[in-house]
Amino acid sequence: CSAIDACETSNGGCSAKAECRRTTPGNRVCVCNAGYTGDGIVCIEINPCLENNGGCDRNAECTQTGPNQAVCNCLKGYSGDGKRCTYISLCSQNNGGCSEFAICNDTELTERTCTCKHNYIGDGFKCRGNIFQELLRDSNTSRFYFHLEALSIRDIAGPGPFTLFVPRTDVLNNDPRVKDWTAKGVMAQVLRYHMVGCANLLYNDLKMITNITSLHGDPIHISYSQNSLVLNNKAEIILSDAVGTNGVIHVINQILVP
Repeated sequence: CSAIDACETSNGGCSAKAECRRTTPGNRVCVCNAGYTGDGIVCIEINPCLENNGGCDRNAECTQTGPNQAVCNCLKGYSGDGKRCTYISLCSQNNGGCSEFAICNDTELTERTCTCKHNYIGDGFKCRGNIFQELLRDSNTSRFYFHLEALSIRDIAGPGPFTLFVPRTDVLNNDPRVKDWTAKGVMAQVLRYHMVGCANLLYNDLKMITNITSLHGDPIHISYSQNSLVLNNKAEIILSDAVGTNGVIHVINQILVP
């Protein structure tokens, strides 16, 4: 006679995820494999995420990867190894994508608000100061700014409102008359002829009028035809409606001469 091996066929009736162990002849016990739980006849994968979030941080997601195995990944808005996750302030990097002239405030996870600082206007992502400041920030108008600074002309730094017609930087750099005007001491008059006080005139406003008076005192003639606004039948507005806190800037392609 030989002892019957109860585990010999069909894993002794144990689960495929269990080990069949012989005890006495004809008898056996079924023991679930590592990572499984049950009575050996039925073995179920252990999901570690079901208890204590699998050891992950409370601000992490636990994902089962196998029997009693899991990975931890920090939720959006947090950083770390999953076991420990810390809140990422959106405002802590690059001012949260807000303008350099805006205040960034974290409101909730993955959310923040951008608000322009005092004396600036805009949506928080783009904030503009007074038109005197804005001249310097745009390469098209920066040369005009330097001419104003050189002559200590600060009219447009006041409360305004002002409308400014600014010859593009390359026009001011290349026009030989600028040197002559500067030498003769009349450059300040030329610059003031490009400024209009007590008016915040946008492009569409300019289309409705034919004459305005400059800070220099002389009038500027305005005409609109073929979808173009032209000043003194000569200088065309090529960029418009750069709005600041105290007025608006329009860029023109020629110098206006009083």
